[in-house]
Amino acid sequence: MGMAATLQQTFDAAKHIVFLTGAGVSTPSGIPDYRSKNGLYTGHRNAEYYLSHTCLAQEPETFYDYVKQNLYYPQAQPNVIHTKQAALTQQGRATVITQNIDNLYRLAKTQHLIEFHGNLYRVYCQVCGQEVAWQDYLQSPYHESDGGWLRPDVVLYEEGLNQVNVQRAVAAMQTADLVVIVGTSMRVYPFAGLLDYRAPQAQVVAINQESLNLGIDYQMIQTDATSFFETLTV
Repeated sequence: MGMAATLQQTFDAAKHIVFLTGAGVSTPSGIPDYRSKNGLYTGHRNAEYYLSHTCLAQEPETFYDYVKQNLYYPQAQPNVIHTKQAALTQQGRATVITQNIDNLYRLAKTQHLIEFHGNLYRVYCQVCGQEVAWQDYLQSPYHESDGGWLRPDVVLYEEGLNQVNVQRAVAAMQTADLVVIVGTSMRVYPFAGLLDYRAPQAQVVAINQESLNLGIDYQMIQTDATSFFETLTV
């Protein structure tokens, strides 16, 4: 039996799959991975500053210009990785825990979704807390009703994670019988630390173009994730 058939059996047998996903899931949809060699960090020495709480607080115009120009891709559509994972969540067999903030999992109608770092397309006023359409935010960074600065509901550098998301993610990991890492190097903490909460019996599979060094027992599938999910039957 070939590896593809064996992996298909592994997916078919799993009752509680957790997908741990990152930027490599969205690059086929045309959203650049800003940590990769060709991503936003190249040529932007202070990219982490632009995406920091300090920049938002002290230079809100600079923050707004950077985010608007570099992070929003409203024309992007989910690809086969999103849709196959979403289908498994709709069957009640999977949870997706993603580092991505691009809204594509929501567009794919993913159930049991944990957006670990938030979502660019949820925008709220920092003065009154009211949610505002992202389309309005891309037109103006001010809240029309009170003049407050708007911001996307994402976790910036220097900010803490949403603790409800953390608790949900840990609970999902503790009940998973199959953990599938897709499109992420698993180097960013605390996201990478979720592996420490996996159930002892959980099988771990990584589908990634670069080989990973996880320090645990896992199966590495070094391939293009799009190709893998195109052949996976769900």
